[in-house]
Amino acid sequence: MKRDYTPNVVCFGEILWDVLPDVRKPGGAPMNVAYHLNKLGIAVDLLSSVGHDQAGDDLISFLKSGGLSAELVQRSSDYNTSEVLARITEDHEVTYDIVKPVAWDQITYTTEMKQAVSQADAIVFGSLSAREPVTRDTLYSLIESARYRVFDVNLRAPHYSDDVIINLLQRADMVKLNLSELLLIIRWLSPAIIKNEMQAVELLFSWFQIQEVLITKGRKGATYYSREIRYDYPTYAIEVADTIGSGDAFLAAFLAMKLNNEPLEVTLDYAAAMGAFITSQSGACPDYSRFDFERFIWKKKYPQYGLAS
Repeated sequence: MKRDYTPNVVCFGEILWDVLPDVRKPGGAPMNVAYHLNKLGIAVDLLSSVGHDQAGDDLISFLKSGGLSAELVQRSSDYNTSEVLARITEDHEVTYDIVKPVAWDQITYTTEMKQAVSQADAIVFGSLSAREPVTRDTLYSLIESARYRVFDVNLRAPHYSDDVIINLLQRADMVKLNLSELLLIIRWLSPAIIKNEMQAVELLFSWFQIQEVLITKGRKGATYYSREIRYDYPTYAIEVADTIGSGDAFLAAFLAMKLNNEPLEVTLDYAAAMGAFITSQSGACPDYSRFDFERFIWKKKYPQYGLAS
């Protein structure tokens, strides 16, 4: 049975500008997830921090123009808004030069944040924003009030440590990560030889209270695990513009469908389509409507009808 109210999600962590060779675009995994959840009709609170500078003003304006609230985005007088140098390789992959400290390294705990988290259906948090003590301690405190905790692993060297990642895994209900991140974490946990992906996931389940694992695999699709089932799902064939934010879009669509109690196969199909849709465009947060996205799905599923672009 679907819910008779609009689900609400809190996204916690970095908000920034991805500075590409020829353009600057808004980004940061938590903001990307929030952006797409909002597009899909989910109520969102974004918890972050920007500086008292033009870059911060521009990010706040971007959020408001997209219908996202900036009420819980703090303004720092001591630290600048984050700007990340992003480079796109010949095979469309992205590398990042992430400067610190910046405003989102100093997100401070407030009772308003706690209230937002305690009332939400889920909180989404990543590993990057936990790199510095102030924001990390705020995150740890807020997680305690959450109903459902989604850990979006985002390992960007040198901005993580194994003890922090393991601490966050101990606090998560669902984990989303890619294959290389999974294998790296498993090497931290066990000296034993892990022969395949399923054994690696089983080790996560045995070490932590995690109930669900979502593994993104680029062109090879994604795999969902619970403690009872495994479900492999293919990706959509598209022409790649860049891969910035594609995993964030995938997660947002997955959560939007899950929180509306859609069947797993429908949920994974929607998530795969959203990841492909964003990969076919430039940047993590292109301007689109839900109609645009669902039209994309229709064209991919039923090309025989020859819908005009």
